[in-house]
Amino acid sequence: MDIRVLKYFLAVAREQSFSQAAERLYLSQPTLSRQLKELEDELGKQLFIRGNKGVTLTEEGMMLRKRAEEIIELVDKTADEVRQSSDRIGGKVYIGAGETYAFKLIADTAQKLQKDYPDIKYSIFSGDGTDVLDRLDKGLVDFGIVFQSADPAKYESVEIPLHDIWGVLMRKDSPLADKKGITLNDLRGCPLIIPRQPNHNTMISDMLEKKAPDANIVAEINLIYNASVMVKEGMGYALTLDRLINVSGDSEICFVPLVPKIEATCRFVWKRYPIFTKAAEKFLEQFLEDMGSFR
Repeated sequence: MDIRVLKYFLAVAREQSFSQAAERLYLSQPTLSRQLKELEDELGKQLFIRGNKGVTLTEEGMMLRKRAEEIIELVDKTADEVRQSSDRIGGKVYIGAGETYAFKLIADTAQKLQKDYPDIKYSIFSGDGTDVLDRLDKGLVDFGIVFQSADPAKYESVEIPLHDIWGVLMRKDSPLADKKGITLNDLRGCPLIIPRQPNHNTMISDMLEKKAPDANIVAEINLIYNASVMVKEGMGYALTLDRLINVSGDSEICFVPLVPKIEATCRFVWKRYPIFTKAAEKFLEQFLEDMGSFR
């Protein structure tokens, strides 16, 4: 299976058209079609369904797309790492993280390194803890920020001392907006938007089951910005972490913390016995130094 052909396959999957993909790849359409037919023959599976309105993927095609994206990303990361293997400290540091204000500490370290090591760049993947650890295992990221505990047999980790606070995002004209703190009992019967991230979802669901069994969960989300749009449109109340959405000034929405206070603690993780580039090593060294002074 040729890397080049996998890139062709992904181009068609993205464009949903052989002609548009061929144009972007600077290939003739017959050449592209022949290459991908040979890929289908090699795998013994049909990858595309060709129709009048475009091209869609078969189930096997969707499976290959997921793996092909990971393969191409890993190949590109590996090539970048090899190019970095000189005395110059530069290239990309790959970091995966969920939505948390604690990411500020990543940004602080990156900014601090920028003056002395301007050739260090960053590739940031946003996803839930399961996705971040999966990419860490596959070598697609160097470091991750996760809320769940990390297996000490597989990962090194440090607790990030900047904690998030759970609360409720709501319209400023909502009946609960004037409260200084929201109890789960206050949310009984309210339309709720809750996080989809596995550990957050389990914790929130367990709390609601005990304190607000008749809660009306209208949506699950993994991006708080999307939830904030739903809140603005009056769909309900979003359970989320503080400082992720700007609610100052003339914003239509506000954030009220839960009471009693519930903190969310996250960890900065990396694989045990890693093979780091000089850029990743320098970032880890500076980050751990910053964490020591932060405490």
